[in-house]
Amino acid sequence: MNRMPRRAVAALTALVAATLLTACSDADGQPTSAAPVATASDGHAHSHDDDGSSGSALPGEHVHGVAIDAADGRVYLATHEGLFLRDGSTWTRVGPVIDLMGFTAAGPGHFYASGHPGAGVDLPNPVGLIESTDAGETWQPLSRQGVSDFHAMTASQEGVVAFDGSRLESTSDGTTWRPLSVPVPPFAMDVSPDGATLVVTSESGPVRSTDGGAQWEKLADAPLLQVVAWADDDTVVGVTPDGVVAVSEDRGARWEQKAELEAPPSALAAVRESDGSLRVVAITQGGALESRDLAAGFAPLGDG
Repeated sequence: MNRMPRRAVAALTALVAATLLTACSDADGQPTSAAPVATASDGHAHSHDDDGSSGSALPGEHVHGVAIDAADGRVYLATHEGLFLRDGSTWTRVGPVIDLMGFTAAGPGHFYASGHPGAGVDLPNPVGLIESTDAGETWQPLSRQGVSDFHAMTASQEGVVAFDGSRLESTSDGTTWRPLSVPVPPFAMDVSPDGATLVVTSESGPVRSTDGGAQWEKLADAPLLQVVAWADDDTVVGVTPDGVVAVSEDRGARWEQKAELEAPPSALAAVRESDGSLRVVAITQGGALESRDLAAGFAPLGDG
């Protein structure tokens, strides 16, 4: 696929700058007030969809990550106001209020995250690397508490790769970290489920490593990607700053345009379903969108 036009480059450059300059917490490091949510009889907070949105309305001011849980296929959003689960036609807050700046799924009900604790949450600021094995209901600190605020992270069966704004690092046990010398300033990243291939996006284009981050190559055939998500060990989905959705089925070597979004993406998740279909969930400012057939485009995320 040919590279995206210069307006896409400008869009990603502007977005990177805005991300670096925009803080998602107040001067004390605490999340600012959340978007209005209702509390149901089950004790969880719920946010109801707004019919005027181009996608399913979002529960929080800033969405930093999205995941499709391998346990049941339900969608989770990591936001400035905490973790939310798509529950029917509403978003239900799960677990404590933590400003989840970085978030990734590692397996069924298994998440890693980073960010800042909300009021009443007994965690250092920043929270470093934290882990949940009960789909976000509770979180356990693993390492780097009070030290690292990872804004980009990804996980596989081989461990976690994370970027704190200055260093890209990896850990296989959640506690011992090793630096990775990436040739570009990372914006977003994702690793294949088997841990073999890591793709990192940047304003100069995506790069790939197939040896755990020891060596990198520029993906010459790839468009300028803003976010990426692996669907299986060979298939990776990417979206450009201007909403072009591209897919590679050979671990990032060759790319083909498949669909378009009407707005820039802020987060992306993908999974290969048991019937062989490709499910993609994209988050834009307009809401949560889903496709189970990219040739047919995207629609608002359905009931969970």
